[in-house]
Amino acid sequence: MSTVTVDDVRAARELLRGVAVPTPLVPSRVLSELLGGPVLLKCENLQRTGSFKIRGAYVRIAGLSERERARGVVAASAGNHAQGVALAASMLACKATVFMPDGAPLPKIAATRGYGAEIVFPGPTVDDCLVAAQKRADECGAVFIHPFDHPDVVTGQATIGLEVMEQCPDARTIVTPVGGGGLLAGIAAAAKGLAAEAREAAGETGGEPKLKIIGAQARRAAAFPPSLAAGRPTQIEIEPTMADGIAVGRPGDLTYAMFTGLVDAVVTVTEESISQALLLCLERAKQVVEPAGAAGVAALLEHSYAVEPPVVVVLSGGNIDPLLLSKVLRHGLAGAGRYLVVRCRLKDRPGALVTLLSELAELGVNVLDVMHERVAARLPVEEAEVLMHLETRGADHSEDVLARLRERGYTLTLS
Repeated sequence: MSTVTVDDVRAARELLRGVAVPTPLVPSRVLSELLGGPVLLKCENLQRTGSFKIRGAYVRIAGLSERERARGVVAASAGNHAQGVALAASMLACKATVFMPDGAPLPKIAATRGYGAEIVFPGPTVDDCLVAAQKRADECGAVFIHPFDHPDVVTGQATIGLEVMEQCPDARTIVTPVGGGGLLAGIAAAAKGLAAEAREAAGETGGEPKLKIIGAQARRAAAFPPSLAAGRPTQIEIEPTMADGIAVGRPGDLTYAMFTGLVDAVVTVTEESISQALLLCLERAKQVVEPAGAAGVAALLEHSYAVEPPVVVVLSGGNIDPLLLSKVLRHGLAGAGRYLVVRCRLKDRPGALVTLLSELAELGVNVLDVMHERVAARLPVEEAEVLMHLETRGADHSEDVLARLRERGYTLTLS
C-alpha cells in the first residue's frame, strides 16, 4: 500500500531536528461541541515558512548528492512549496529557481525571494508551473523538486503523522487539506503504520482499523474524487478558488497509489465553507490560516457525519495575503449572516437618509459603508437609493432587521 514506511518517517524526523519545529495540537471547543467529541487542531500554520512544506522540501534536497546540489534545484508552487524549497536550499547551500503562477500571493512571492530563490512566472496555474519547471530541469540539469509526487517529499510530510499520533494516540479520525496528495498520503502512511504497530504490540489481529484518514479538497479544484472513481489519476479543469494552495488539476502517480490503500475518503468543500472555516479559526481558535489551510475545518462544517471523535484537523498553512484575508473574512461573515450588502429605496427628501440610519441604529446594526445615489435612469424622480454594508449579530438578527425595515415601508434588495 505504501512506498513510505514508518521507519523511513522516523529517519526523516531525525533529519528534520533543528529544521522543522514540532507544531502544537490545540483543542477547539466550538468544533468539539459541533461534533459531540474532542476536536484538535494541528497547527502547521505555525511551522517555519508558515506551512508544512519545509518538511518535505528539506528531506528531498538533503537526500541529493553534492554533485546534484551543485547543479541547483527547481520547483513549481503557488507559494508554500516555493518557500519551503527556497529555505531548504539556502540551508543546504544550494541554488533554487522557483516557478510560480502569475497571480501568486504577493507575501509568498516576497518570502520566497527573501529566502534567496530566483522566481519565474510562466503562466496562470500551478500545472503551467510544473511543466515549465520540469522543462528547465531537463535543459540545465537542475533537480526538479516535485511539490508532492516523490517518496522523499511524502516522507518529510509524514513526520506530521508521527507527531499527531504521539500528541493524540487515541485519535479516531485525521482530516487534512488535499491538493496533489503528498501531505495526506504521508500522514496516512505514518499514522496507520503506527496504529498497525500498536495493534500488533497489543496482540490484536483482524477487524477494521480504528483510525480513519479523510482528505478535504476545494470543490472547484477536486481532482481526487473523479480520479478515484476512474481508477487512475485524472486531469481536471480547475475553476477559480480562494484555496490556491490546493488547486492542483491532477493527483500524483505515487500519491494516488498511496491513497487507494491508506485514505478512507476524500470530501469536497465549497468556497462558502472555506471562508466560514477561516473565520472560525481566526475568531475562535486565534489561528491565522490561509484558505487552503482551512479546508479540513471546512470539511467538519460540511461533512460532520463522516468523522468520529477524537478528530485531529491539520491547519496546513497560514500564508495569506492581508488583502485577501479581509475579503475572505467579509465573505465568511456574509455566509454566517453577520454581514449584509443591501440596496434600499427611500424618498428623496431632506432627512430621509438620517431617518434610515437612525432606525438601523435602533435595531443594533453597525453601518460600515454607505453610498447614496439620487440620480439614475432606473430611479423615479422622487426616490433615491442607498447601498449599505451592514454588520449584524448573526443570521437571526439579519432576518429581523430586514423584516423590520420592510415593515416600515423600505424596498430592499440584497446584493
